Amino acid sequence: MNVRTLCLAILHEREATGYEIRRLCVEGECSYFVEASYGSIYPALARLEDDGLVTSRVEPQDGKPAKKVYSITEAGRAAFVDALHEPLDEEVFRSPFLLFARYAHLLPAGLVEARAREQLERTREEIRVIKQASNIECRTPADEWVIDYGLAIMELAEKHLRTHLHELVALARPEQDKTNAAE
Repeated sequence: MNVRTLCLAILHEREATGYEIRRLCVEGECSYFVEASYGSIYPALARLEDDGLVTSRVEPQDGKPAKKVYSITEAGRAAFVDALHEPLDEEVFRSPFLLFARYAHLLPAGLVEARAREQLERTREEIRVIKQASNIECRTPADEWVIDYGLAIMELAEKHLRTHLHELVALARPEQDKTNAAE
């Protein structure tokens, strides 16, 4: 999947401005699917419009600049379904925390424990966010499946971190005694 397909997916659900699409891709419900930056969304929308897969209209706003609202065309709907038939890319998982954990043996135990607890809290917050998404009433059965999948992954990560945090801390360097450190 790419940014073009992600834009079509959003527009398949509803009309949206470029800003709304960017917000959904960067911090909203679509941020889990494909990495999409501000610099990639607007060029993708322009290409989609040039290809006749989306249209746009300008809507004036009182006291603000006019906004450009994008809509998917029938050709865009067909292109979106065709894109879904394509083989999927490999899952991309990146974790700065795992890089940190890989080198825990170089770091003091207090720092490793603090960062691991921060990661545990971030994971718990992500679980809370996913659970809130599951309370939205306009979900489809497919939405529910996707939410359940994401929740299962995050709950497993939370459980592993919670039950194995002590093992990661044990890999770290012991804290130096401050009196010995000065000598």
